[in-house]
Amino acid sequence: MNARISLTGNLFKGKYRTATTRLRSWDYAANAYYFVTICTHNRQHSFGDVVNDAMQLSAVGEMAYQYWSEIPQHFVDVDIDAFVIMPNHVHGIVVIERPEPASSVETRHVASLPPTSPTPPAQAANKFGPLKPGSLQAIVHSYKSAVTRWCKKNDHLVFAWQPLYYDHIIRSEASLHKIREYIVNNPLKWAIDKENQPSLWM
Repeated sequence: MNARISLTGNLFKGKYRTATTRLRSWDYAANAYYFVTICTHNRQHSFGDVVNDAMQLSAVGEMAYQYWSEIPQHFVDVDIDAFVIMPNHVHGIVVIERPEPASSVETRHVASLPPTSPTPPAQAANKFGPLKPGSLQAIVHSYKSAVTRWCKKNDHLVFAWQPLYYDHIIRSEASLHKIREYIVNNPLKWAIDKENQPSLWM
């Protein structure tokens, strides 16, 4: 299948918060635009490959794309912006924008991407305490779990995620546009990325 890059966001409402990556004091259920990168275990090429500067998705890559697309269907007041599925990682912008306190927001119960349990497994991304419902950590954990469950049910038993993930709180409209451009152009830069792992984080 040809490259699957989604650019769904077109409004930027000025709701950016200044913070550094993975701050202990930051409420990751707070309204913000979050740039997220999730890698496969040992950078295995589970999602397909880049051919002629376009991403060709495998069966696992198709499900990684589908489940990311469905995130807004399973979390109240959560949307997605630009994202791309690459051979060994996912880049995406998650938008949390809710009118009421995060404590009153619950995830919707949908079969393919169920809410995260209050006590996540030890390998979950959040190392600062239990996952908060509606938080970025809960969203990423549910997404990773959904892809993993599908793989187990469909005999893709070698698939695994890296335990942690990278996130960046987008601080300005200029930064948002730069990150969107980076995501869209990621397949074109694959030759650089696969030889330079730190470039995955920009």
